[in-house]
Amino acid sequence: MQSEVRVERGPDGRHIAVSRTTAAPPERVWTVLTDTTAWPSWGPSVTDVECSDRVIRVGSTGRVRTPLGVWVPFEITTCEEFRWTWTVARVPATGHRVEGFETGSRVVFELPLLAAGYVPVCRRALDAIDRLAAEE
Repeated sequence: MQSEVRVERGPDGRHIAVSRTTAAPPERVWTVLTDTTAWPSWGPSVTDVECSDRVIRVGSTGRVRTPLGVWVPFEITTCEEFRWTWTVARVPATGHRVEGFETGSRVVFELPLLAAGYVPVCRRALDAIDRLAAEE
């Protein structure tokens, strides 16, 4: 399935929403998104993770290693109702959410408007999340 890109208004204001539907149930997709051990498997910009919690929650802190080998600190700022957000190096970063349907779910990345160049990275991540969620 193809990903979709549009501008939306959400709890944190206007953002670019990059989304993809999947046959996987929302609980399975949520597990893939919130289990930090899975992040390097679907996140093209994450090669490793060190986190205070394996499954994130509000206040979880840690750091991610980028493909350039640089470690960057993060903190989970919201994590409820199938949506989580974070700051990376103290800067608000991508939001993540899952919307459930009878036949599967929709996974969405919420990007700041100035981060349009990150859309292709999100599309790759969505494809990987779909594959991972389908495996279980």
